[in-house]
Amino acid sequence: MVSADAEAEVVVLGRADLADGVVGLTLGAVDGGDLPPWRPGAHVDVVLGEGLVRQYSLCGDPAETRVWRIGVLKEGPGSTAVHERVRPGDRLVTRGPRNHFVLEDAPRYVFLAGGIGITPIVPMVAAADAAGADWRLYYGGRSRSSMAFVDELARHGERVEVRPQDEFGLLDLDGILGGVVPGTLVYCCGPEAMLAAVEERCSPASLRTERFSPKAVAGVEEAFDVELRLSGRTLRVEAGRSILETVEKAGVGVLSSCREGTCGTCETPVLEGEPDHRDSVLTEAERADGGFMMICVSRARGPRLVLEL
Repeated sequence: MVSADAEAEVVVLGRADLADGVVGLTLGAVDGGDLPPWRPGAHVDVVLGEGLVRQYSLCGDPAETRVWRIGVLKEGPGSTAVHERVRPGDRLVTRGPRNHFVLEDAPRYVFLAGGIGITPIVPMVAAADAAGADWRLYYGGRSRSSMAFVDELARHGERVEVRPQDEFGLLDLDGILGGVVPGTLVYCCGPEAMLAAVEERCSPASLRTERFSPKAVAGVEEAFDVELRLSGRTLRVEAGRSILETVEKAGVGVLSSCREGTCGTCETPVLEGEPDHRDSVLTEAERADGGFMMICVSRARGPRLVLEL
């Protein structure tokens, strides 16, 4: 069985074209056994060699314990490598699954997806439907041919509105979100411009987002000390250098991937001190709690932090 906490090999069981520029891969354990369990919103890291690690949302059925399914948009060197080189029978190194986009229990949901942002949403709408929740999905993309899972989502009928931009223009966010009633959770995944527009129209308490690129965050770059409680060391984190870079230079191993605050791989428990959160992963409640931080981008709001490293 593949471990959820370490790098492990999986085998590519199948490959299919899901839309223009989007391929789907079906992955299985090398020994044919069960893969680590997951919930809607989870992603896996795929190690593609030459320093390339990319995160892909799991878009299949969590009940299928022996396969993972991912959708890969051909965009950037990592995903281009998947499109051009990965074939059934190949083995890939993965990490995870991890989930910072958890589908929380609610009586009502509004799901918003843009382009490849549909991938974590597909299992979410299936779970919401199975739970008997009231939900709607609004799915935008450049063109119908570029939008994956349209046929699969059609089984949900009028609960799904597919709105290609070349046919309908941009999603009418004012109309969609203007009538959201209290108690509704809004889940959104897609391009940064879409996420920013949705954030302007939703309260943080009702909105859950997942980003493919980091959210712009301004902050003061000052030096501070970080105590690594498990390692028994205290290091100086200089201005312009991240905690992650500092601990790596000191020879302390930390699992990391995106190095820009979007994947959650380097999440680290905070034992003392106040983090200056600069990631695009944690919710407002998680930030206020201060129990964890993403050390690839976040810093300290005081002279010292104590981390469980």
